[in-house]
Amino acid sequence: MEETVRKPPRNRRKMQSVTMTDVAELANVSPSTVSLFLRKPEAVSAAASQAVSRAIDKLNYVPNLMAGGLAAASSRAVSILVPSVRNAFFAETVSTMQAALKKQRLQLILGHTEYDEHEEEELVRMALSWAPAAIVLTGLSHSAATRRLLANVTIPVIEIWELGGPQIDSAIGFHHDQVGIAAAAHLIQQGRRNLVFLGARMHQDRRAKQRCDGFLQAARTGGATAHVVEHPDTASAEIGAMLLSEALRLYPYADGIACSNDHIALGALFACNRLEVAVPERLAVVGFGDLSFSAACNPPLTTIRPSGDLIGREAARLIEDHLNGEKPERQLTIDTRFTLQHRRSS
Repeated sequence: MEETVRKPPRNRRKMQSVTMTDVAELANVSPSTVSLFLRKPEAVSAAASQAVSRAIDKLNYVPNLMAGGLAAASSRAVSILVPSVRNAFFAETVSTMQAALKKQRLQLILGHTEYDEHEEEELVRMALSWAPAAIVLTGLSHSAATRRLLANVTIPVIEIWELGGPQIDSAIGFHHDQVGIAAAAHLIQQGRRNLVFLGARMHQDRRAKQRCDGFLQAARTGGATAHVVEHPDTASAEIGAMLLSEALRLYPYADGIACSNDHIALGALFACNRLEVAVPERLAVVGFGDLSFSAACNPPLTTIRPSGDLIGREAARLIEDHLNGEKPERQLTIDTRFTLQHRRSS
């Protein structure tokens, strides 16, 4: 049986099919070459691979791996793509979604993009090939090809963990610049006037960059000085300790630190202890995430808690509503907000 996939339509009621033959004709190769490219791309010549790849992109072709009578089984799968499986922030959302959807006999399929829009695009193509019940993406920043692929699908497309930008369909989350503003306002309220933001991987982590930008803007508006010290690698306690040491070297009068996440903040607290910098007397520290260790730090970490569990529950609810025949409005936005947990590090 020839593999087919639905082509994004001009309207949502009438859809046309793009076949492997269409791809082959546009690429000026045989259907068997297209099939081989999809199964084993290294076995196809470079010239044919480029032609087929261009044709697939132009036609928005997605091979239906469920062709042959198994398509009904795919309706019980939900694809969720997160930037990093190592990032504990997304674990709460994923586990909450999984628990909620399990009651509906739905299974999550987890994809890991590593903050790479091209990787996300490939994972979206793969997800669509299995005809999922819904696709859940992290954030609002995607490649143009991903947006084209998802613009007119009839399944729910839910973007989580971020608000404030162009949406494909529904978005559930909060405004990350407001997180940075809240952190700066808290430090200023505590009497701090020389502030530094410690961040990691902000050239890829768009949401961490938004928190940083909000922090800088609010700090300067509030009459404080504000600087950024960052590292290109993935956030960790080790990176946090390095950043804290560098911040004190560059800005020895710093009296307030905000961190892109709690891992960075934990490392900053370790460094303060090693350098005999009193927290919060000499230096106040604020994190983001309210991870499991945050309340157990010495001193307990002031941090900003996103509602990761609520994001997961709301995403699951929208998917369940769709399966029950309820059609949510397009461009639906759900603001889950965040809370500042004031502890003894500030």
